[in-house]
Amino acid sequence: MLIDFFLHLKAAKLPVSTREFLTLLEALQARLAGYSLDNFYVLSRACLVKDESHYDKFDRAFGAYFKGVTALPGLEAEIPEDWLRAMMQKHLTPEEKAKLEKLGWDKLMEQFKQRLEEQKGRHQGGSKWIGTGGSSPYGNAGYHPEGIRIGGESAGNRTAIKVWENREYRNLDDSVELGTRNIKIALRRLRRFAREGAAEELDLDGTIRGTAQNAGWLDLKMQPERHNKVKVLLFLDIGGSMDDHIKLCEEMFSAAKTEFKHLEYYYFHNCVYDYVWRDNRRRHAERFPLHDVMHKYGDDYKLIIVGDATMSPYEILQPGGSVEYMNEEAGATWLARLLDRYPRAVWINPEPERLWEYRHSIQIIHNIVGGRMFPLTLEGLERAMRQLNK
Repeated sequence: MLIDFFLHLKAAKLPVSTREFLTLLEALQARLAGYSLDNFYVLSRACLVKDESHYDKFDRAFGAYFKGVTALPGLEAEIPEDWLRAMMQKHLTPEEKAKLEKLGWDKLMEQFKQRLEEQKGRHQGGSKWIGTGGSSPYGNAGYHPEGIRIGGESAGNRTAIKVWENREYRNLDDSVELGTRNIKIALRRLRRFAREGAAEELDLDGTIRGTAQNAGWLDLKMQPERHNKVKVLLFLDIGGSMDDHIKLCEEMFSAAKTEFKHLEYYYFHNCVYDYVWRDNRRRHAERFPLHDVMHKYGDDYKLIIVGDATMSPYEILQPGGSVEYMNEEAGATWLARLLDRYPRAVWINPEPERLWEYRHSIQIIHNIVGGRMFPLTLEGLERAMRQLNK
């Protein structure tokens, strides 16, 4: 089975070698993977993947190969403790969920501070204390229409308005091989060509004219290559609900890097605040103040923001609303500054346009950008490029 797994990784264009595969087999013989498939995933990635930029490709290939497998064949299965805890999550009916009350920002934060002072031990289930499962607004693996997730994985409800944990994101892979040229063609609507560089491209029209004027003697004319002079500043939402759109965003990112010679890009999470970053692996160490970015790149740049705009409204409207830290100014304030600096701007949303009206945060962003939000479809990209050319 593992030989087939190795060949599957090779077929997925991952640069894995036989030596690394033998290292993995030695680690398995030493029982380093334990009994779980999760441990095998961590071990195989450590042995086979040499560069973090290939992690996402490895994850997709691993998931496709081991889909439906819960344990390695031949090893005694053990149910991880975390799985057992997750089973304790209280499954609420739609009627029970509807009865849960949203507390509002001020009351939620005040109550959270009170719980931290009063709580002395660990809790599971219930509706009051910080813990796992249940319907308390504080903790993880439960359900509340508006709460604070503390540690643990998301239960998939995406209703947390703040997350207390160190979250790691990955860079988008700009080497993705596009399945279609249509995205590039759509982006080419945003162009302004100029000839620059050495005269090394054949000028066919000039050659014909020169040859005719020389009574048929060949007179080759050369000219500089044409390059797209458009300058683009690209902001990419990463992590959280954007994980659902990684493949599509990678295709657009790859196409943009090919089409635009003058392209600068930065990452953000959910909403733009006072800083952005270039490398998700170093986003805690290398941050770029948004003020510096706006001063560095002039208003001749065209701004493209890519994000699903799906978040708590507090993240946009409330100081301290970021799920990751206490931002001093609201996201709406920073978005307004960006749009004032770059009047030729659009927001590209990978969420289907038919869903926009049902998500409050999307409606808020849509209004802030003055209706210049377009879906990440070929037709949507064409409309966005026409907007930027105005």
